[in-house]
Amino acid sequence: MAALYTVIVADDEDELREAVCTMIPWEDYGFCLVGNASNGLDALQLVEKHEPDLLLTDIRMPFISGIELARQVREIRPATNIAFLSGYDDFEYAKQAIQYNIISYMLKPLTLEGLAAELRNIRQKIDAQFALFRQAVPRADEQDLRAAFLMPLVLDDYPDPDGAAQAETLARQCGLLRDADDHPYYTVMVSILLNEDGSNCTDPSFVSSVHTLSEKYLRGSSFFASGKVISVLLGNPSDFEEYLHILADEIPQMASRVLGKRCHIGVSRTAHSLTALHDAYREAMEALRQGDKTEAGAQFISDLAPAVKGGNLLCKRALDTLDQNYMDPDLSLVSLSGMLDVSPNHLSACIKKYAGETFINILIRKRMEAAQDLLSTSSLKIQEIAQRCGYTDQHYFSYCFKKYCGESPNAMRRRLDLAKAGEPS
Repeated sequence: MAALYTVIVADDEDELREAVCTMIPWEDYGFCLVGNASNGLDALQLVEKHEPDLLLTDIRMPFISGIELARQVREIRPATNIAFLSGYDDFEYAKQAIQYNIISYMLKPLTLEGLAAELRNIRQKIDAQFALFRQAVPRADEQDLRAAFLMPLVLDDYPDPDGAAQAETLARQCGLLRDADDHPYYTVMVSILLNEDGSNCTDPSFVSSVHTLSEKYLRGSSFFASGKVISVLLGNPSDFEEYLHILADEIPQMASRVLGKRCHIGVSRTAHSLTALHDAYREAMEALRQGDKTEAGAQFISDLAPAVKGGNLLCKRALDTLDQNYMDPDLSLVSLSGMLDVSPNHLSACIKKYAGETFINILIRKRMEAAQDLLSTSSLKIQEIAQRCGYTDQHYFSYCFKKYCGESPNAMRRRLDLAKAGEPS
């Protein structure tokens, strides 16, 4: 039998969630249920822990909406597909999230037969995704033309600054650039696959796999040279800021899940012209050489210098910065990485390696410790404590607090007050 796809179910309606989890014969449809959650926060932590192939979630969730959950899942696990359960009134709202790897929309009320039929469809769609990533797909003529144009620009030194105008003309002729007003920035990304012994096993067919994922996020073209897939990606600075780190996560995640191979990626800084692609390629190769070969993932050249951006020192700076900013409700791995001038990929890997846990768990722990301190040392209202700890929703804060501390904020305050008065709790 084919391998089962892992799935997590998230819905705040306990009866519905229980019915879906227990009454669906998951394995009959090619799935293995690995967890369920009653709210978006728990669902996000389960995704981080189990790295599922599918998240089946209600669009209306407590604390974190389905769409916000989808956005956050894409930040940490872009290889996870998401299926939405939504009421009729939410359907147009749900479609706003199409960019977040949404594989299915299902309207409530949902019958078990209807869900079973949709699970078969989702299974086929994931099968097709994996097959597309696994197999060599014939390249379109246009892609061949782009690759032929880009290869010498990338691999050969191109010192002639007067060649920039000619290069742009040729780029428009092969369809890489749209018109004379198209002046994107460029980034070079180099990807390789490694066997268990660390030897390079990258095949030319991997070009298709990389290109398939790249075009979800950015314009560009990829080609194979000397055992590497080299990608030239095009966009404006905001495109790269939003999507590049997600793409650089998704390729290794899919390579591990689908091919069973360790994928390493080197990423250059952005270049302003086609004639700067060779220097960008050298940066990507340097990043690839200096990346941690024991762990799959991406290394950005901008993360390698100065030395303060590396290892345990970066982790310490990140934790210190988190200590100073945990009260910001919008604090995220991405915003924290911006403060430290490193990529989210690099920061996430450093935190996991040196702190031994994920950013989300560290942030929750810091906020809960601060909340306990305020409860015991101040007379602030619970709502005020929640706001000082980064929570705009008091109910969300109380849920997190009880989950973390084992009792509600009010119960802890009563217990502490009794203890101060010398009375037994």
